Amino acid sequence: MSKTHLQYSNVNGARTMNKGSQNDTYPRDLIGYGKKTPDPKWPGNSYVAVQFVINYEEGSENNILHGDSASEAFLSEIVTAEPWEGMRHANMESIYEYGSRAGFWRLFRIFSENQVPITVYGVATALEKNKEVVSAMKEAKWEIASHGLRWIDYKDFSIDEERSHMHQAIKIHTEVTGERPFGWYTGRSSMNTLDLVLAEGGFLYAADSYADDLPYWYNDDLLIIPYTLDANDMRFATPQGFNSGDQFFSYLKDSFDTLYEEGNKNPKMMSVGLHCRLIGRPGRIQSLKKFLDYVLKHNDVWICKRIDIAKHWIKNYQNI
Repeated sequence: MSKTHLQYSNVNGARTMNKGSQNDTYPRDLIGYGKKTPDPKWPGNSYVAVQFVINYEEGSENNILHGDSASEAFLSEIVTAEPWEGMRHANMESIYEYGSRAGFWRLFRIFSENQVPITVYGVATALEKNKEVVSAMKEAKWEIASHGLRWIDYKDFSIDEERSHMHQAIKIHTEVTGERPFGWYTGRSSMNTLDLVLAEGGFLYAADSYADDLPYWYNDDLLIIPYTLDANDMRFATPQGFNSGDQFFSYLKDSFDTLYEEGNKNPKMMSVGLHCRLIGRPGRIQSLKKFLDYVLKHNDVWICKRIDIAKHWIKNYQNI
């Protein structure tokens, strides 16, 4: 299969980039599509493809109950949290529990009532602990992509350890949902993650990249559908992030307006990242509802699942 994008091959432990006659051992692609982006020709000639992701992580985070050395310290109301070595963290645990007990159902009702297609990034051990949530996702015909085995950092894992976790995640995901995952997003990934997804096979796309507003091919054969860390409610739980729902709505609206305006000539995609324990809180959910209402008032918008984008790109753009 021939592609015109940058291609990578392993040479003496380093990736070599080849574009035409250009050779470079620098292992990053800073060029991408360049000055002229391809026309994705979204269904209905839409100006922008909008995609909502619900990250379902509750019950898979760091916890000594799960065999970890310390408590979780990431993406909660306790912005300055530190891992508690050898101890459980009652407040942290209950914050995560809010996501599965209350936040998920608030999101489920809003998106179901508006018949909006959703992609779930489901952590396997989190899905395993809440069968009712999985049933609701399947009832709504949402895509359930894999978010890995655990909601933990993989940066220090060996490649064999990370591969083992990937195999376990696929196995549990298949048992719990009745179907293997076709999309993959680790999130707290390592430099080996994309190569492992590619080597594993069976995936239509991976999302561990934030490098573009359009899908692109990695290593010639793995489709990357870039995700987002900016149009993402995680910024409610980070320093210098969103302090109110109004800020979140304003940022999402500005992002959409820019892409919609550009879409007349250069259509792109927009991802919105959501977490049950964050946006699912009463004081934040109105910002999501306002944005959803705003998007639904526009014509020429394709609201879709990530797997829909993958199938569209694979069918039409094998040589981009």
